[in-house]
Amino acid sequence: MPRSALAGTRIRESRMALGLKQADLAAQTGISASYLNLIEHNKRRIGGKLLVSIAGVLGRDPNMLAQGGESALIEGLQNAAGPSDGAEIDQIEEFVGRFPGWAEKITAQAQRIAALEATVGGLNDRLTHDPVLSEKMHDVLGSVSAIRSTASILVTTPDIGADWRARFHANIDAESRRLAETSAGMASHFDRLARRDSGFATPLEQVSAFFERRRYHIAEIEADGPVVIPDILANSPEFESDAARSVAGTALKIYARDVERLPLVTFGAAARATRFDPAALAREFKVDLMVVFRRLASLPIAADMPEVGLVICDSAGAMLFRKPPPGFGLPRFGAACPLWPLFSALSTPGQPIRRDVESTENRKFRTYAVTSPVGMPSFEGPPLYHAAMLLISDEDGVQNPRPVGSSCRVCPRPDCVARREPSILQVD
Repeated sequence: MPRSALAGTRIRESRMALGLKQADLAAQTGISASYLNLIEHNKRRIGGKLLVSIAGVLGRDPNMLAQGGESALIEGLQNAAGPSDGAEIDQIEEFVGRFPGWAEKITAQAQRIAALEATVGGLNDRLTHDPVLSEKMHDVLGSVSAIRSTASILVTTPDIGADWRARFHANIDAESRRLAETSAGMASHFDRLARRDSGFATPLEQVSAFFERRRYHIAEIEADGPVVIPDILANSPEFESDAARSVAGTALKIYARDVERLPLVTFGAAARATRFDPAALAREFKVDLMVVFRRLASLPIAADMPEVGLVICDSAGAMLFRKPPPGFGLPRFGAACPLWPLFSALSTPGQPIRRDVESTENRKFRTYAVTSPVGMPSFEGPPLYHAAMLLISDEDGVQNPRPVGSSCRVCPRPDCVARREPSILQVD
């Protein structure tokens, strides 16, 4: 029996786990309870918009409901193996079938390693760019330098007068108190960050965490449109501030407009037919490349899809949206690799760029970048632009890729002409 034939069983198990009655789920998805009963007993096939709608109500990924956990394990093992020549990629399905427990553990370990690497990169970015921490570190170094200089004078000048000695002692006392207060302030700053449920301090970080948890696919909007946005903003645990909800609201409204212009089923079929060629899709649907980029990045994960990533930045190069594909690290706070086609596109607004690149993890990607104006043109101020870079994994089709990195601080490439600062990583 094909895996998709058991989608009804998975829907029933998910519904019961939530304590949701069959009649309630049917009412929320616009079908009759009797029809849902046939679906749950695998007597009716399900797919398309109805599957997306049911998955949205159940809070599940549509692909997981349709294909089950086995396909997810296969995909997870493929991601864990990466481009390694030593792994028997052609035997993954057999391995999952014979040893599902081990497959799950290996997949979980690979995900844990990837999460830890992302955490290290995020912490490095935070230590580098956190304005509060930067100010307090400056104060600490200032106090330490003052204490050292004063102590040095006292040690090297044994015949100093009593009045001057008292002044120097008072300076050391004052700087020591200041040092203690600054250190306490730094500890409090770290405590505030640690106490946050999500661990994300800024509105953009909170929005990034939301999209990451949803795997960049918002099933509720796919099914019901923008009417569900207020509920999403009110019930998502990542949003800890009004500022985060405001940023997320803008992003979700753009998502809803993209869904209206490029419906999931129609666009997904066209994407596969064109082999995920953004230029061909833009011509077919008569939309801007930026819209196609966003829509490709929002497609649900499937076995017949390549890995897709997306970066959007403003004219200053500050990241506004980031979806890192497996094997291509994206920094959380800007300071990205200047060799990315994203930044080349910023210098030539409206001119699309296509370039093959290779990440520091030896993964190959075909990238597409474009810069588009934001809002309506005006004579009252300078034009505003957003640049976007779409990344599509292509291990076989990419030839002679350009080596690029994530950020200089965590890039191990030793002889990069664009390096701004030494890497913190040990290079063998």
